[in-house]
Amino acid sequence: MPNERISSVRLTPDNETVLQNLGLLKDFAGTWHGTGFNLIARPDFEGNANLYLQLNQTQETLKLDPIGSSIPNRGFGQDDIELFGLTYLQKISDAATGGAMHIEPGLWVTQPNTTYPAEAAPAGSQIVARMGTIPHGNSLLAQGTASAFAGPPVLKTPAAQYAFSQFPSFNSTPFKTLPTAPPVINAAGSSEKGTVLAPLVPFSQYDLTIPESATNPRTPFGTTDPPLPASINGVAMQDVVNDPITLLQAVINQQVADGHTFEGVAINIATQANITFFVNPNSQTGAPTVVVNPTNGAGGIENILFLEGGEPAGSLGPNAQTALVYATFWIEHVKHKDRFPFLQLQYAQMVILNFEILAALPAPVNLGWPHISVATLRKTFS
Repeated sequence: MPNERISSVRLTPDNETVLQNLGLLKDFAGTWHGTGFNLIARPDFEGNANLYLQLNQTQETLKLDPIGSSIPNRGFGQDDIELFGLTYLQKISDAATGGAMHIEPGLWVTQPNTTYPAEAAPAGSQIVARMGTIPHGNSLLAQGTASAFAGPPVLKTPAAQYAFSQFPSFNSTPFKTLPTAPPVINAAGSSEKGTVLAPLVPFSQYDLTIPESATNPRTPFGTTDPPLPASINGVAMQDVVNDPITLLQAVINQQVADGHTFEGVAINIATQANITFFVNPNSQTGAPTVVVNPTNGAGGIENILFLEGGEPAGSLGPNAQTALVYATFWIEHVKHKDRFPFLQLQYAQMVILNFEILAALPAPVNLGWPHISVATLRKTFS
């Protein structure tokens, strides 16, 4: 007989039950709005430097709607399982112009522990996955865990670079990618200027002491955008360029100084099971590294053929191909003894874009280019 443990008729229960079924993701549901920062290095086909560094302060709205019924996954290896989830729509625009920057529809789902295959979250945690579709022609599946936390998030602690994040770096410095070895992502605090990749010279786009120009293309060159400020929330713009997550830390530092306390849920996801990082800033080949295995990390990315570039297997091309995504989301209950509590959402996301620098001598060089997005959002009345 077929397995009928989960009924083929799935009716939506009351709202309280729907949220309860989401477990640690229940406070995700709703509409969030706020500000952030986006950094992306992209090929500059017509330019004189082959690389354009785009830097934007951003406005963002993120809307998440619970899926009322369960999502049954059928199997013979074990009993059927039920997933529960939310649909989401993320819209990001440039804060100065209102111009469109990013739109992403997708899903978040929770998964119970399983026996076939054997997969379990640590005690008090929950297996989660994010499925997203990006109009550039990419689709991602990133899996990980959601875990409860208490105490200030994001800030550096003796145990972690960013409290309750499993990732030690969201650094913008590009790095070599080799078909025969895993890439090594630069440590927090690195700078492109201080991490020279022979035979290349430093990419001056990352050095804000050098003005933007036709030979040093960087936002706002060639646009009507206002110049970037010298600092944001007290963080020097060069530090923001190196490590955009410093903006999230500035928010939490100020809230801690004002007497706020925190508890909530941290979500750590990645599109692969292990990621290698340099341990120390501005490291070179042969320096100490650490392999991070995100808990329950798994998934992958698919790109349209344009992004694959038609290159042979194991090699890169001149078009920007998405290779890796990892992220931490902090759902924060922020409280103060003299003020009303509120819900705050912060995230830091690293997307690695692989493409060649064609003008490099004596031959094109394959590099991984960090594309980093951070934001601090609050739940709105919508």
